[in-house]
Amino acid sequence: MLDNTAHFRFYEELNDFLPREKKKVSFPYHFNGNPSVKDAIEAIGIPHPEVDLIVVNGESVGFDHLIQDGDRVAVYPPFESIDISPIVKLRDKPLRNVAFILDVHLGKLAKILRMLGFDSLYRNDYDDHEIVAISVRDHRIILTCDRGLLKHKVVTHGYCVRSRSPAHQLHEVIRRFDLGELFKPFHRCSVCNGFVHAVDKQTIIDQLESKTVEFYDLFYQCDQCGKIFWEGSHFDSLKLKIESIIHEHISD
Repeated sequence: MLDNTAHFRFYEELNDFLPREKKKVSFPYHFNGNPSVKDAIEAIGIPHPEVDLIVVNGESVGFDHLIQDGDRVAVYPPFESIDISPIVKLRDKPLRNVAFILDVHLGKLAKILRMLGFDSLYRNDYDDHEIVAISVRDHRIILTCDRGLLKHKVVTHGYCVRSRSPAHQLHEVIRRFDLGELFKPFHRCSVCNGFVHAVDKQTIIDQLESKTVEFYDLFYQCDQCGKIFWEGSHFDSLKLKIESIIHEHISD
């Protein structure tokens, strides 16, 4: 029998992970001993990288705080417009540069993020351990559809993507990480994530089809995989799509 009880209340989008009867209400959490608040939060079903502030009995605490019988725990996601860094005790510091690594289910999202200029690692053969190791080594934010991936102890920055639509996924990520002022469209290769730079036509002419040589003069090349890009017939529609995305989120 579990002898101790704390009361938890989760706010805003953290309720996405809870069953209906626990959404947006205070509910009891029964336990023995003195588990850390991080262990309790993840036992309830919330991946710890989704959490930005924990308040126990009115005081901000870190993940290692040990909960006691009778504690009242309030758990918050990231705040979009309020700087709460002076009171948050969960992480040493935020990531200075925004860089992502995405799981196997998010290939289309990775491509769109790259087109918008965001450093986004993706391979369809990464396993969970590789993703975690790369995230920790390179200080990358994990984007995943698998909340279990974010429960690895060493993961500090991550987000569980809720939607299955790439367009809605993009909206989630832009809002979650406040990316609206960081767009650099067409600076990265949509295939491999390398940087794209202008290249002289004559240096790549032997790699082009004859009609491409005839009708186009401006070319760009990825410095990593060597893929060549030019503003072909599809470019105008792609540019309009990217401009629409940027306008939507800058206007938010």
